[in-house]
Amino acid sequence: MGLMERVSTLLRANLNDLIDKAEDPSKMIKQVILDMENQLLQVKTQVAISIADQHMLEKKQKESEGKAADWMRKAELAVDRGQDDLARAALERHKGCERTTESFKEQIVDQRAQVDTLKSAYGKLEQKLAEAHSKSDMLMAQHRRARALGKASDARMSIGDGSAIRTFDRMTDRVMRDEAVSQAKSELAGDNLDDRFAQLQRDDEVDRALAELKARRATVG
Repeated sequence: MGLMERVSTLLRANLNDLIDKAEDPSKMIKQVILDMENQLLQVKTQVAISIADQHMLEKKQKESEGKAADWMRKAELAVDRGQDDLARAALERHKGCERTTESFKEQIVDQRAQVDTLKSAYGKLEQKLAEAHSKSDMLMAQHRRARALGKASDARMSIGDGSAIRTFDRMTDRVMRDEAVSQAKSELAGDNLDDRFAQLQRDDEVDRALAELKARRATVG
């Protein structure tokens, strides 16, 4: 399959249909992009070669035109000198150069058409490649969403009838209740300790008051 035929096949490819029909759309789109990038590089190289060939043909045409003009001047000089045989030979060379020039002109026309065709194919393939890259990004996003939804579905299926959630809720409630009980015990322990110190303080005050009372009574007696 020639280069342009391969390019034409890629340009005709409907990316949406390829994605829909592929067993592994991600793998398929990556392969299409790789093929397009390879063909794009080949077309770019061929465009450069074709342009170089066109410039070479144009240069050869100018050289042939110059030779034709040079042989015409020689023929004119021979005529001026009365040397008809030499003039005839120069004119034959002149005509030969003109035929060569015309041949180069025809080749240049064909070469320009080839360059235009290759440039057009390059531009279309470049646009198609950009489209493929865009669809690739979209496809990757779709796959990520699909995987996320799949995992969510698996999680819901693993939960089943909801018994696992209810068990988890019961365990959560139990932990919270145990935590509340522990906190209450801690607060109660703190309150009991405070009460005991307060009682000690009151006992001290009573003892001091009793001692003071005894001292006063002893003085009175």
